[in-house]
Amino acid sequence: MSNHHTSPATGPVIRTVGLTRHYTRNKQTIEAVRGLDLEIAPGELVAFLGPNGAGKSTTLRMLTTLIAPTSGTAEVAGFDVTKDRAAVRRSIGYVGQGNAAGHQYRGRDELLSQARAHGLSRRDARARTEELLEAFDLTEHADRPVSRLSGGQRRRLDVAIGLVQEPTILFLDEPSTGLDPQNRVNLQEQVRRLNADLGTTIVLTTHYLEEADALAGRVIVIDHGRMIADDTAAALKSALGDLVSLELASPDDALAAARRADRLPGAQVSVTGTRVDLRAPFGRDAAPGLVADLATAGTPVTRMEVVGPTLDDVFLNLTGRSLRETNQTDQSDQTDQTGNELEGEAA
Repeated sequence: MSNHHTSPATGPVIRTVGLTRHYTRNKQTIEAVRGLDLEIAPGELVAFLGPNGAGKSTTLRMLTTLIAPTSGTAEVAGFDVTKDRAAVRRSIGYVGQGNAAGHQYRGRDELLSQARAHGLSRRDARARTEELLEAFDLTEHADRPVSRLSGGQRRRLDVAIGLVQEPTILFLDEPSTGLDPQNRVNLQEQVRRLNADLGTTIVLTTHYLEEADALAGRVIVIDHGRMIADDTAAALKSALGDLVSLELASPDDALAAARRADRLPGAQVSVTGTRVDLRAPFGRDAAPGLVADLATAGTPVTRMEVVGPTLDDVFLNLTGRSLRETNQTDQSDQTDQTGNELEGEAA
């Protein structure tokens, strides 16, 4: 798996300046993406994390030339997404949310025809097809019609189709949606391998917190069309800090303990009855000293629990709402309508 495409890009492989996408629905202007400034270096694995309807898929569709920006600019692999659409498409692989393969076709035939469409000779197309079928554990299912494949097999075939021309940059829109946990783990493993072994730059959208956490070297949190955070998952979490819960003998003790806990740098402290919750960077390290300090002061802690921060805690801290709850309540008609609206425009 070599012969990656070269491109004129020497700096970032993806760069956007003020990237914006508006569309009109029922005479109202919807701001799907608002002023996105972004740089992604070669070989990065980046997750766009956010609730349904946040603007993640719209961003990917602009970067892959499926829809045009309303304003702002984007370059992918050194090519402008509006002026050099064909060059962008030659440089990338894209796996959308829908299935890429025709239902009546066989998986092997789909891969072969994609390889030929990308200019591979018959012999090279056959070799590439077999290589991908093996890599994605699809060889024994390759001669079935796509309609008879399981959801997990179909999704793996989608990713294989996106990789036919060995792109230097791969875009994955919600790659794990509809997969069972086992297949989700398998797909994540494939993505990790592509990035680590081949140096493929990978940009994926997800609303699965665990997926962003497990996969991405870098997490970009998007909400209401804006980028609200951009860092490694570890850095986003450690900046927020661990949650330390202390149980005390009485409400008065809890208030006294809260006053002491307040002195910790960067601490957010709340009291509920006999319980003190404190979130602080390196809370885990500070907790034993705080417990000893409280015992000395005559307000001993009866129970302590320390929980490391999750990306959901980060999202909650940034937006005031939980991403998990947002995704459950929001199986958003907004996404469907947005998606359909945008697909209609892109077609």
